[in-house]
Amino acid sequence: MSLLHHSSLVNAAMIGCIVVAATFGDVLIASAMRQIGDLDVIKEKNGLRGAIVAVITNARFFCGVAAMAVSFFSLLFALSHADLSLIAPASASLTVVTNTIAAKLFLKENIDKRRWLAAICVCMGVVLLAH
Repeated sequence: MSLLHHSSLVNAAMIGCIVVAATFGDVLIASAMRQIGDLDVIKEKNGLRGAIVAVITNARFFCGVAAMAVSFFSLLFALSHADLSLIAPASASLTVVTNTIAAKLFLKENIDKRRWLAAICVCMGVVLLAH
């Protein structure tokens, strides 16, 4: 295996780790917030402390924050081994795509044609960036 090919695989793995963890975290946090409900209503009934307790005692929220922490530290690791000009745009762009897919599959969001088209355009941009 050539050094260039190995480097590309390592970069792809690092970007993949960032994207998977970020998407997992985003979906869990969105799901948790839907489960918790309107924080303004909770705050009105139980005060700021009640709203904070409602959020931090939710297991999905806690798991989502943990996944986002994994994504963040994966990003730090990737930036210490690869170019910012590759890692940052590729991971951010692909996260947009995976969030769109995950929102449709797991959160049952209605994704219109315009959003799908935008996700496809983002994918094409990542392909251009990678070559």
